[in-house]
Amino acid sequence: MLTISGKALGRKKPLFNDFSVPFPPELGQGGEITLRDLIERVVRHEVETFAQRQDERKLLHALTARDIEESAAKGKIDMGGRDMKQNVDVDEAIGTALQAFEDGLYLVVVDGQEQRSLDSQVFLKPDSRLAFVRLVMLAGG
Repeated sequence: MLTISGKALGRKKPLFNDFSVPFPPELGQGGEITLRDLIERVVRHEVETFAQRQDERKLLHALTARDIEESAAKGKIDMGGRDMKQNVDVDEAIGTALQAFEDGLYLVVVDGQEQRSLDSQVFLKPDSRLAFVRLVMLAGG
C-alpha cells in the first residue's frame, strides 16, 4: 500500500489524515510509473472512497452508548440517514488535480524526492510514501 499524506507550507497540522491506496499491481515489487498516472490513480481512488462514504451515510446506524460518547467527544453525533447527492465526475477531478499541479498550487514528493514533471518516471516500492504539499500564495507578490 502506498501511504499518502497532505501538508501545507507554514502549517504544523496536516491537511488530512494519512491514508493508503493500493500499490499498482502491474508494478510487482517495484517499478516506474509516470507522475501523471500516479496522481490519476490517487484521485480515482479518493473519488471511489468518497462515493462509498456517501452510500454509507444513507443508512441509519444504531449507536451504542460508547459510540455516542466518542462522537460527542469529537463534537458531532451522526446516525446517518442522509442522501447528500454529491456526484463527483472522476475525469473532471483528475483534470483539476493535474491542472493544479501544472499551475504550481501543490508539490508532490515521493519517498523524499520532489517530482517536477507530470511525464517524469517515478520509481515506486510497495511501501512508498507520497506527500502532497499545498503551496501558499503570497499577497502582493
